[in-house]
Amino acid sequence: MAERATSGVEDGSGREGDEQTPMATTPDGFIGSGPPAASSPEPAGADASSGLLLSFIGVACFSVSLPATRVAVREFGVLFVSCGRAVIAGMLAVATLLLTRTPRPARRDLPGFVGVIVGVVFGFPLLSGFALQHAPAGHGSIVNGLLPAATAGLGVWRAGERPSRRFWAFALLGVAAILTLAVVRGSKQVAIGDLYLVGAVAIGSVGYVEGALLSKRYGGWQTICWGLVLALPVNVVLTVVGLGPVDGGEPWTAWFSFSYLGVVSMFLGFFAWYGGLARGGIARVSQIQLFQPLMALTWATLFLREPFDWLVLVVALVVFVSVAGSRRATIAAPVSPPTVPTPSAPAA
Repeated sequence: MAERATSGVEDGSGREGDEQTPMATTPDGFIGSGPPAASSPEPAGADASSGLLLSFIGVACFSVSLPATRVAVREFGVLFVSCGRAVIAGMLAVATLLLTRTPRPARRDLPGFVGVIVGVVFGFPLLSGFALQHAPAGHGSIVNGLLPAATAGLGVWRAGERPSRRFWAFALLGVAAILTLAVVRGSKQVAIGDLYLVGAVAIGSVGYVEGALLSKRYGGWQTICWGLVLALPVNVVLTVVGLGPVDGGEPWTAWFSFSYLGVVSMFLGFFAWYGGLARGGIARVSQIQLFQPLMALTWATLFLREPFDWLVLVVALVVFVSVAGSRRATIAAPVSPPTVPTPSAPAA
């Protein structure tokens, strides 16, 4: 008698064999049928274009994060803002997962979710919050321009992507433009803030890459939702600890900024960002984030009255050339080991 085939996929409960195979999802989170499809680092034209569009929406959402963080941190303190925003997003994630009856992630993917939690739920918000106690939001946004290169570099190692020399040339052109702006607009007083920002860039790139890899399997919104839910108990405790300086008398701008960080920066923005990274490829799509410092400088000028000058416009033009050039560069698929055919059993 033929034995019933089993999936061999864990659902997180520790049992194997009879578990339900995780539903396939497109990289932006729409559920399909069958096993999760493999994704190539060199996506088709439609996927690449939609990936860039999704990532641009995510970057637009994130571009307000540092100006909003600076406003909120001045009133509430770093710990309350950094962890409280994740509590807001975590409660939204719980509701989303319950309403959609999304299956639990497999146990084998938990290390990837740890990378998401450490990178974008805890590490980046805390380090950028500490940085903005010492540096203006505009300056912090400029240093954050290193994120695309860090994300692309980590993607080479973790995802096996192999960008061409042309890609790296255009990517480095964008980084050089951002660094030039950082040097010209910087000062000795923000040196401590820069150290925090470099740490935020390093750990944030880990969260971006791990989230992108998980999004190929689960979808963008499922990935950030599970990361937020898994981190929710710790964030609740830390938020309560950080309640000290909060008395309810803060201005509405601080509460609005805090709410934006929880609903948009920590939740909705990642729906688009992780979906874009999964669809368009980590290295290529990460370059869209070069626009984020320029957008953030605009918001900092409009709402925080921080300086904006002609150099920003020149850098914007160079960044546009960098993104356009890297968009057309070749990114080779990872080299897969040859498949060895399994010998069939002799007939009885």
